[in-house]
Amino acid sequence: MQRYTLPPPSEVPVKRQRSELAIIIGLLVLGAVLYALRWLLFPGAALHNEMWRFLVGDVAFLVLQVALVTLLVDRMLREREKQSMLRKLNMVIGAFFSELGTELLGRLAVADANLDQVRPSLIPEHGWTDRSYADARAALVAHHVNIELSSCDLETLKVLLKDEKPFLLNLLGNQTLLEHEAFTELLWAVTHLAEELEARTTFSDMPAPDRIHLAGDVKRAYTQLVLQWLEYVRHLQVQYPYLFSLAVRVNPLDPDANATVTE
Repeated sequence: MQRYTLPPPSEVPVKRQRSELAIIIGLLVLGAVLYALRWLLFPGAALHNEMWRFLVGDVAFLVLQVALVTLLVDRMLREREKQSMLRKLNMVIGAFFSELGTELLGRLAVADANLDQVRPSLIPEHGWTDRSYADARAALVAHHVNIELSSCDLETLKVLLKDEKPFLLNLLGNQTLLEHEAFTELLWAVTHLAEELEARTTFSDMPAPDRIHLAGDVKRAYTQLVLQWLEYVRHLQVQYPYLFSLAVRVNPLDPDANATVTE
């Protein structure tokens, strides 16, 4: 029995392009033949002039039609597609923070010995504006992160990230995230931290170079996590006020955070 084999992937688009080009050429040739037949079957200067007048008019209309479709309709469709992609992207980011991100941020934040210096700038409130979030990002970028591993429960962190590793890898395989480079970098940083922790059997008596290396991995994941968390909260404030209310009340960077509504 003869086995059917698919052509290599690279050949499929080429064949499709050739087929489309053949159709276009065939239609152009057919149009030229029809105009030639009209020229031959209906002789006379007046008819020829009328034919050229209609031909020029049709071409002019075609140009306007293409411009209208390209500049207006196509732009509207692309904008709608972009908004749909952003909604899906924010849903994925929301799932990350609900499943892992918020808890992870709280566990990493305790290792930042200098967090109190910038903490007031990282506690969003209901009255925050885009300028407030921009100031918070600027404060974080200027902040000197000082990671002290002794303040972080590395064993618990190792178990948490090991349990959530399939979830992280599943997010990395999500095609929607290809449009969000910064969040993808965050996922890689967290996944790498998980692998570093999993590769160590113990965290006691770590040599100084190894502690410095691991502190750098924690710092990378922590700083990117805070930046993406701020963007996530800003999105909630605009689109989902009720989710924003909860995110503010359980802010992992706020030592006084409490989910209980008091006002």
